[in-house]
Amino acid sequence: MTPNRPNPANTPQPGPVTVKQQREQKRQQKLAEYQKQLAKRRRSKLVWWVAGSTAAVVIIGLVVASVVLAPSPPRQYEAGSEGASIEGVETFENTAEHVEGAVQYEQSPPAGGPHNAVWLNCGIYDQPVPNENAVHSMEHSAVWVTYNPDEVAGDQLATLKSLLPSTYVVLSPYEGLDAPIVMSNWNQQLKVDSADDERIGAFFEEYWRSQNAPEPNAACTGAYDAPGKQ
Repeated sequence: MTPNRPNPANTPQPGPVTVKQQREQKRQQKLAEYQKQLAKRRRSKLVWWVAGSTAAVVIIGLVVASVVLAPSPPRQYEAGSEGASIEGVETFENTAEHVEGAVQYEQSPPAGGPHNAVWLNCGIYDQPVPNENAVHSMEHSAVWVTYNPDEVAGDQLATLKSLLPSTYVVLSPYEGLDAPIVMSNWNQQLKVDSADDERIGAFFEEYWRSQNAPEPNAACTGAYDAPGKQ
């Protein structure tokens, strides 16, 4: 027996799409497209927010690093002596004349005396400097700051450097010091145990570019750079 097949003529056919249905289809299409665009914008905003947040963190980190790592500006001191009394300062009576060769100084490090005809250029040195040239710098009213490299390093050395004026100062290591730090200018000297000692600043205030030096404010540059100058 041949099975019955549906007669296409008897199968209900969809009627024509009404105007209302067409409008609904368009509305659904527009709604789907809107939701698609909205999701895309949200993803884009999220990407920009993450990127912006990352950039902000990087910028903040750079600003903080620049503040933390930037060197401190040089200290400001008033030039000259006001006759202030600073506990622990020793005074001497050294003469000033130019000589050749090595000098046996009465103080170690020296606080004046015979010296080389060429002065040491002021600045920071990471190696010991010749006494005879550094004494000439003190003759020009510079302060010579020496430190024991076995005792002053790291944070202590950084603190000491932060106390220095911008000119008329020599900083250098000095082997065999009997104190961690020794401040010297012409005929005055102060020994301290720490870079945190407030007398360091007081010494600069009193003796830096002092008019009591033999040749106050004479040149502190344009002569000799010893090895290790920074």
